[in-house]
Amino acid sequence: MVTLRDVARAAGVSLATASRAMSDAPHVSAVNRAQVARAAESLGYRPHPAARALTTGSTGTVGLVVPDLANPFFAAVAKGVQARARETGREVLVADTDEDVTVEPDVITRLGDRVDGLVLCSPRLPADRLGPLLAAADGPVALVNREAPDAPSVSFDIADGVRRALDHLRALGHDVVAYAGGPRSSWSDAERRTALARLSTGTTGDAVLDLGSFRPTHGGGVQAADLALAAGATAVLCFNDLVALGVLARLHARGVATPADVSVVGFDDVAAASLVTPALTTVAVPLARAGRVAVDLLAGGSPEPEHRRLSVELVVRASTAPASPAPAVTDSRPLSTDPEVAIR
Repeated sequence: MVTLRDVARAAGVSLATASRAMSDAPHVSAVNRAQVARAAESLGYRPHPAARALTTGSTGTVGLVVPDLANPFFAAVAKGVQARARETGREVLVADTDEDVTVEPDVITRLGDRVDGLVLCSPRLPADRLGPLLAAADGPVALVNREAPDAPSVSFDIADGVRRALDHLRALGHDVVAYAGGPRSSWSDAERRTALARLSTGTTGDAVLDLGSFRPTHGGGVQAADLALAAGATAVLCFNDLVALGVLARLHARGVATPADVSVVGFDDVAAASLVTPALTTVAVPLARAGRVAVDLLAGGSPEPEHRRLSVELVVRASTAPASPAPAVTDSRPLSTDPEVAIR
């Protein structure tokens, strides 16, 4: 293994000079700096991250905290973070909180101590707990799919996505649209609900039924589907694509045709949305781009935290006008609607 001592010997300088040259410290002549750089390249020397951290105060790493890496939403954001970090010569350390808000502060604090900056994707902590955590951070922190006054953030135009989805369903003639929501601790679910409240006056043909809050998973959608059928909904707008795929699966199991009997719309446009049959109509969100922007936001540079909101797009794949009369259901056995089961 090539060491810094080997580089110093090949460059014809002292170990201290080689160390200062490799860490871009001052008081090193241009000639010596160039000799050290050539020696390091010819020998294939790579500074050890821990040693570099001791001499420069920089670890060369970015931390990423997500609620659930199994969720393709967060995996896509992680790909964007990793790609941009690699382009800027940094590595990424990833931590998964498993959708558990009780462990989130400890995960954020521990990872923050080991990296140069943190990207928090969809943190579940309420604002009154997230704010002090951001203020106490030693390094820069950027948020994805969440906004806070004192931290730079990149989010999505959720309100426009909800509007596009509802306009699409109403144009098809759906008067009874239901919403299958996400976790109660989700900031983006609150944004969706705010948009729905603004777009729904409660009059006939304009109301949106609230099915409740569900896990942001396939299983959450399975639970929501029974409630949608019981409510007589002809269309279901879902918190995300995983919930929407669960709704599709349960409707199929109960003999309800989609989209002929019930149209389903997701959110995010993850890869699986185009692979199912029928393909899922969904609101496409630029997930990888958000991850890249978040890494750039860590650099700061502006006196006030920068907040960027990325545009979204409705991708229509399979949705139709409502059936008349109401669809016949061949399996009327509902799943549990106990809030402790349906809500995480």
